[in-house]
Amino acid sequence: MLDVLITLPGSELLERTSSSLRVQQVVQLSLAPAFLLAGIGAVMNVMTNRLIWVANKIERILDAGEDGDVTAMRWELPALEKRRVFAQRAVMFSTASALAISVVIVLLFISAFVYAPLGTLVAMTWIISMGLLVAGLGSFLMETRTAARRNLERMRERRDSVAS
Repeated sequence: MLDVLITLPGSELLERTSSSLRVQQVVQLSLAPAFLLAGIGAVMNVMTNRLIWVANKIERILDAGEDGDVTAMRWELPALEKRRVFAQRAVMFSTASALAISVVIVLLFISAFVYAPLGTLVAMTWIISMGLLVAGLGSFLMETRTAARRNLERMRERRDSVAS
């Protein structure tokens, strides 16, 4: 009976993965992507908070009345909309990068169970995840630059109005 179990494909799989050394190696290999995933999550928290702040500010301006202050605030809408687009792209690209890194981790664990050569697939998925992360961080950079530029413009306008 034991001979029959050992020849079954499932039992071969269990035999290959029963080595705690192999599983330990896979866990060690997956630690770097897992830490990167945690880092992306932390940055995405900041990105999401900025996106929510911008969206709420746009909504407050649009819901406000038509008095003088609101007219001045409406001038901010194009810059805020630009920031919203950049922040939304940053979150989307970073989320896609986190998803791709999760796929890398899954592929690393699958490679412990099957003999199929998955190295090229893992490498390509890793490259894609890094490209998506770069795109997300680039969009985040553009959002922060847009915010900083708008703040400088506002400071100049206030300084000019005080000097007049």
